[in-house]
Amino acid sequence: MRTIGLLSDTHGLLDSRVFEHFKDVDEIWHAGDIGTAEVLNRLREFKPTRAVYGNCDYGDVRATLSEFYRFRIEQVDVLMTHIGGYPGNYNPLALRKIAANPPQLFVCGHSHILRIKYDPAFRMLCLNPGAAGKYGIHTIQTLLRFRISEAEIHDMEVIELDRK
Repeated sequence: MRTIGLLSDTHGLLDSRVFEHFKDVDEIWHAGDIGTAEVLNRLREFKPTRAVYGNCDYGDVRATLSEFYRFRIEQVDVLMTHIGGYPGNYNPLALRKIAANPPQLFVCGHSHILRIKYDPAFRMLCLNPGAAGKYGIHTIQTLLRFRISEAEIHDMEVIELDRK
């Protein structure tokens, strides 16, 4: 069993409360718009971290990450990107990748809107953790924490951080 902490859209501002909420996770996943290499390095120093770059990431962040990241954890096939969309309204590039080989878990960010939705057309769970940073349209910073055991995704928790 693996416990995952998922966040997105920090835009260079990593709230210290993330470390408290992710203290017991095995891995952190960041779905893009990290903002600075410093944010990525702080996460990596804290826990093993998987990440993709977002449309607002440049320089060292973009140079060291990919737009799409496909991997297996336990028995779950995961596809992560920043601009992915959601069931019924996927980004065209993401849709091509999903349609060609649907993952069990699709993770994205970008919208700053937290979404947890199952897509029956592709038989996959879609996660968007909303925005963990302070820049953007959102009024509450959000994170997700969940567990993966063999082929099961469970114990999904939405973490809300009041905006400072």
